[in-house]
Amino acid sequence: MYKLLICWRYLLTRHFALFSMITVMLGVATMIIVNAVMLGFATEMKNRIHGILSDINFESIDLQGFPDADAYMKAINSTAGDMIESMTPTIYTPGMLTFRPGIDASTISRQVQLIGIDEVTYGKVSAILEFLQHSKNRDKLSFNLHDSDYNTQGTGREKNGVVRLDMRFAGWEYRKLRVAAQTRMQKEYEEDQKRLKIEHDNILKSNNEIKENNTNITASHINPQSENYESEPIDPFTQANAIENNSANLTLAEQARIFDPANEQHTGVIIAIGLSSHSRVERFNPETNKKEIHERLLIIPGDDITLSFPTISLPIKLQSDNFTVVDLYESKMVEYDSQLVFVPIAKLQQLRGMYDSVTGKPMVSQILIKAKPGVDLDELRDRIKNRFSTSLFFVSTWKDKQESLIAAVFNELAMLNVLLFVIFVAAGFGIFSIFSMIVIEKTKDIGILKSMGASKYGIMQIFIFYSLLLGVGGSLFGVILGLTFVHYIKEIATVLSYILQNEVFNPKIYYFYEIPTVVDPTTVVWIICGAILIAVISGIIPALRAARLQPVDALRN
Repeated sequence: MYKLLICWRYLLTRHFALFSMITVMLGVATMIIVNAVMLGFATEMKNRIHGILSDINFESIDLQGFPDADAYMKAINSTAGDMIESMTPTIYTPGMLTFRPGIDASTISRQVQLIGIDEVTYGKVSAILEFLQHSKNRDKLSFNLHDSDYNTQGTGREKNGVVRLDMRFAGWEYRKLRVAAQTRMQKEYEEDQKRLKIEHDNILKSNNEIKENNTNITASHINPQSENYESEPIDPFTQANAIENNSANLTLAEQARIFDPANEQHTGVIIAIGLSSHSRVERFNPETNKKEIHERLLIIPGDDITLSFPTISLPIKLQSDNFTVVDLYESKMVEYDSQLVFVPIAKLQQLRGMYDSVTGKPMVSQILIKAKPGVDLDELRDRIKNRFSTSLFFVSTWKDKQESLIAAVFNELAMLNVLLFVIFVAAGFGIFSIFSMIVIEKTKDIGILKSMGASKYGIMQIFIFYSLLLGVGGSLFGVILGLTFVHYIKEIATVLSYILQNEVFNPKIYYFYEIPTVVDPTTVVWIICGAILIAVISGIIPALRAARLQPVDALRN
């Protein structure tokens, strides 16, 4: 009992020993924060990449793709059907998105990555459903425009505090309002043109009257070749050609009917939220007493856009068509949210001419494969790879696709842990120095304790317990500080950005909109154990020196 009492007394009276505890505390807190952030980055990155790439990618080396995806899926299923849950064909191609942000605004063009997907099977192999805005699309993917129920705050999005007022009327309600506004502006424009034409005709008429009164113009003045001026005969087909000029590129079936944009839509597409986002402004909401991020969207469901992309025929031509945005894709990963556009695969095959010249079968770029739970992806990849020619197809797991990126994150985490371990070593040297000083200072006390019957193991335990208290206390406060910092890391980043007048966490650099954090309990335990172990080891040598002191020598000194 006397050992603990003496340890506690030393801890309270020797305030310079508390600096060692603070060093341990800061070391533990720093390692917890760094590991939580880096592990959060790695986890989120893996989830986002896995969500878009699926478990296994079976893709053609030829950029034009390969025909008859159903036959290949049957062959894959016969090879590794016991390990596969579902498959879907897809098309990848670069393209350009063009849209008009306002009725009277100029057009804007952006580079995009088009993905042709099957709306029935694509949601079974990827995580696209949870990244869509409309509740019905999160249940079942569809390229049909829905009514106004684009709940951008659903499925956990309310924690991001993003308010998108543009989405209030998204869907058919917004589309009808936009068409009505366009019709009204068109009528106003036509009325202005009629008014301007009347004014122009009146001016010409008055000018002609003045000219007739002041000049004597004969027919020969008009036509020096002939006294009788005759106007050139009008081609009876000229007016007809001018009238039909707008419908010259339409098929007979399309000319037989008129497209009603208020009640009809073009082929539906899903665009990434970053292609639509224009600006973000932080505002204070007095009702909730919190700051909110108000984001303005230039494109919302119900808007029409134009997509342009290359054909597969040679020479390559640029194909364009009109589409209607039916939903927005938001994965919270900037790399995807700034360029992806999902299009029905059949429409993309038709517009790009992706049909085999021999068999007439439609062509695809790759087949995405979702494995059953618990399946070894490397084994599944190797089994499929051995079945097909590696000179024609490339088979990879989602980890293979981003192997360098994921490896870089974990390598950085390992290097940071090694560097931060130096903090613990510094704390250990501090404890060693302080204990050595205490042994010298308390030599007389040690002699008295030994003369009263204290054993050398008892004296040794006093200093071991002392170092243990420093390690446990520093680790305990370090865990509290580290977890608190991780919990409020978003607010801390905001404060630091305000102080430094520079954005601490830029989503364009770090892929994500927010700082991701994941606290691994096992890692926290290892950090605590390491800190305590170093503290105890640092106190062993001074403890041995104190235990070896003889009572007579200690009292004499």
